[in-house]
Amino acid sequence: MPSSPEPLAETARGHDRIHPYAPGAAEDIVGHVVETYARLDVLVNNAAIVRSASLADSAPELITAQLDTDLVAPVLLARAALGALEASGGVIVNVSTAVGQRGWPGNSVYAATKAVLETLTRGWAVELAPRGVRVVAVAPGAIETPIADHSGLSPERRAEVRAWQLAHTPLGRIGGPEEVAWAISRLASPGASFITGAVLPVDGGAVVG
Repeated sequence: MPSSPEPLAETARGHDRIHPYAPGAAEDIVGHVVETYARLDVLVNNAAIVRSASLADSAPELITAQLDTDLVAPVLLARAALGALEASGGVIVNVSTAVGQRGWPGNSVYAATKAVLETLTRGWAVELAPRGVRVVAVAPGAIETPIADHSGLSPERRAEVRAWQLAHTPLGRIGGPEEVAWAISRLASPGASFITGAVLPVDGGAVVG
């Protein structure tokens, strides 16, 4: 989650059904959903920040910020939502990244948090299956989002990274957020009721290319 309320407020503006919460509000988030809708069917863990740095330059605060947002927050939110998801036979969808399965110099902490999230996906899938809760993940590749703008990289370096991503994406283009949303909605739908523990790449072939 963002550390300041402005990005959350901007996202929610004009959308009455979006309710932004500050970090650390997992119980409040779940409580609001259950109070408002009387049930919770799908939890999508899509929080992520990137703080680009080499190992030598990885200051403790950069490491901690990524661990807190990219890994600890999804665990706490899933824990808070578990009772409601069990009651509805719901689904947890974790959003990972294609680079969680390959090396990404200068962003190894970010990639590591997402690799762990995939491990949690598989572990939770087995653990929660007897409770009627499915757990799946999507692993996006290069997607047109503003996350890189907040990574600490210069515009020139961001352009270099984007060029590298294009060169290593067999479909030869950047994906759109709606393509990731499509994968999430399909995995969360009743038609996917026999799928759990799976990590679906949405990366234009980057992992296999």
